[in-house]
Amino acid sequence: MDNTPHPTALPGVRPNRFAELLLADRHSLPLSIALHLVPGVLIVAVYLLLAQPLMRALDLPSFLGWAIALTVVLFPLQGLLLWLGRRRTGRYSLRGVLGYLDKPVPRGRLVAMVAGLIVWFVVVSSLLTALDAVVYDAFFTWIPFDDAGASATTYLDGTDRTVMIATLAASIPFTGFTLPLIEEYWFRGFLLPRIAHLGAWAPVLSTVLFSLYHLWSPWVFLSRVIFFFPGPWFVWKKQDLRLSIGMHVGTTLLMSTGGTVALLLGAM
Repeated sequence: MDNTPHPTALPGVRPNRFAELLLADRHSLPLSIALHLVPGVLIVAVYLLLAQPLMRALDLPSFLGWAIALTVVLFPLQGLLLWLGRRRTGRYSLRGVLGYLDKPVPRGRLVAMVAGLIVWFVVVSSLLTALDAVVYDAFFTWIPFDDAGASATTYLDGTDRTVMIATLAASIPFTGFTLPLIEEYWFRGFLLPRIAHLGAWAPVLSTVLFSLYHLWSPWVFLSRVIFFFPGPWFVWKKQDLRLSIGMHVGTTLLMSTGGTVALLLGAM
């Protein structure tokens, strides 16, 4: 977002204190923390109260339960952003709500930077799986989620291969693309610009709170801070939301598609 004050609503539109609070150019630290973490709390609640019992009853993979919980919470967040856009611009739009949309990074440089960020994400997250295992074994073996574990493939254990392949393939448009895209709109496009007054601490705080938001895998917190930090940093530094979208969505799409193909070919 730029530093020019924006009206929180169109002239003649009835004031809404909730919308005005969210559309303010700056968020207080307590508000920002809440807006980062509450979606994670809701995702875990939906999973434990609805999705996990449903997956057990239908004998379906726990992975599908998490995909459902994420969808139930994140899709309304996208709707909230569009509603805020309508209050500000008169139409359902992300313009005027999200920051870093002016595309200042040239296309060629953008592609190169996103490619580098994806390589960083994949390589570093893979190297840090040993750390995840240590943290899980030390602190989180009690966690009540089905198929929880430090390995990224724990959810495959004990599941019929055909069912898992069908589940993963059907989930790709959501867990591989749409859901991480909504996360980028919310966390980097909407929330990060409103703490940009913190200077270089803004992307640090964004990364830490985004990592804490993943309450369904708290043992990955330290690793996620490390492998995810370049995305928020470059968005803040270059003022271009496409950088973290490219890194996050590109990586999840690559890994979810690659994992499904590997399972289909018997490589997993």
